Amino acid sequence: MLDFTLNKDDYRDRVLGCWLGKNIGGTLGAPFEWRRQVNDVSFYTQDLGGQSLPNDDLDIQLLWLVALEEKGIHLDAHTLAEYWCLYVTPHWAEYGTAKTNMRSGLPPPLSGSFRNGFKHSCGAFIRSEIWACIAPGLPDVAARYAYEDAILDHGDGEGTYAEVFCAALESAAFVIPDLRQLIEIGLSYIPEDCAVAGATRCAVECFDKGLDWREARDVILRVWRGSAFFNADWAISREDKEKGFAEGRLGFDAPSNIALTVLGLLHGGEDFGQIVCTAVNCGEDTDCTAATAGAIFGLIHGAKGIPEAWITPIGRGIKVGSLNLGELGYYGDQLPQTVDELTDRTERIARQVTAQGRWSRVVLSDSAPTDLSGLGADGLRSSNSGADLFGSPHGPTYRFDWFRVGVDYGDAPAVRSGEPKTVRLTLHNDYKVQANISVHWDVPPGWQVAPSADGVVQSLPPHLAGGRPVTMEFTLHPGPLARSMNRATVELTIEGRPTVMLVPITLLNGDLMPAA
Repeated sequence: MLDFTLNKDDYRDRVLGCWLGKNIGGTLGAPFEWRRQVNDVSFYTQDLGGQSLPNDDLDIQLLWLVALEEKGIHLDAHTLAEYWCLYVTPHWAEYGTAKTNMRSGLPPPLSGSFRNGFKHSCGAFIRSEIWACIAPGLPDVAARYAYEDAILDHGDGEGTYAEVFCAALESAAFVIPDLRQLIEIGLSYIPEDCAVAGATRCAVECFDKGLDWREARDVILRVWRGSAFFNADWAISREDKEKGFAEGRLGFDAPSNIALTVLGLLHGGEDFGQIVCTAVNCGEDTDCTAATAGAIFGLIHGAKGIPEAWITPIGRGIKVGSLNLGELGYYGDQLPQTVDELTDRTERIARQVTAQGRWSRVVLSDSAPTDLSGLGADGLRSSNSGADLFGSPHGPTYRFDWFRVGVDYGDAPAVRSGEPKTVRLTLHNDYKVQANISVHWDVPPGWQVAPSADGVVQSLPPHLAGGRPVTMEFTLHPGPLARSMNRATVELTIEGRPTVMLVPITLLNGDLMPAA
């Protein structure tokens, strides 16, 4: 656990730089979004009249700010899912798939994994900055928040790895100014063999070999590309067709776009304009790549490092395009209206997060910041490639005061009439004393549970004493299915204590479900 001071004025300047860079990059790249082509952009290409363009890259982060203010800093994916269903309006791609799954009753990460052809896409990493800004210098905390966010609509996909990578990198940027070290910190929080990690390393290797950004862009697309706007012919340039880039895997977009974001940062160096323009000129999801690159520059250099020439054309206001404004105050007045207000409200949440002794002893104060120049990347790395984040990809985790319960549905959260369905429960004891846990299943009429609907887990050892979790396997034998969603409950209690933990089990009716 690190112990250091962040100067509050420097912190605010970096947060403001993050939101300014995000707004600038998103506005710059919006006209070229999802075009597979090399662009030739050196500045904004339209008269903006002093206003930024609305962009979902920032919209959902504003919603998460409201969630933090309303529900507190200990929210998780289950709370964020409630906000998603109420306020996120798009019905396309991963956003829409997740919403459909949630409204069917599937909790995260199932909402992001189940029959989601876009779980490897870009919708999550574009909303990573809020978590970094409320957990400055705490990449492990930012990564945890980012994971809870990303699994809503990306589940066990590359999109989740992409957001965790960005959040960890961005959080570390408050205390480490070196981009190469920041990239290594971000990579340490995701599996070494995932595609996001592979594509990122590809971008770095191309830069180190001396390839210019056009050559590096082609190397990245040759190996890691997804589709360009559903592989539509009009969205792909003649030159890229001749290079063999006409087709790509639909929805497999996060790896290449993360790599292009890194490419823009590496080639742009200390030049903000060069960074965001290089990201846009590479094509693909240009508003996302330029917005993320711009935000990272702002976190490293602060608002003072962004030239006024880039700020004046769009002003400091925030335009929203993908949230239900009718339910967010008086037509959206619950949301921040400017980047300055967003910075103020972000800081208030950050003060709460950094005050949590169980996470760190980071202090925001008027004092000079702690000199961490000798810390290096190792002091902020994950020691296990984020393994503690990605331990339950096939079902949700439910957290109680002293325990966690993971539910593993196997291949799919679905059941068919007359066919057995295996469900695994993993119990984690997060406190310091062992416990005997009584287990009771409450299932629909006519269902059977094997080996038993009732039992006891003897002496669940505490994690703090080196104890390992206990996994139990149950086989459900359903009768005829009459409902689209079939619900059961596992009741976990401790004799002699008032403990009651209720774990919901949700299984879709698979009788008419086509094979995956």
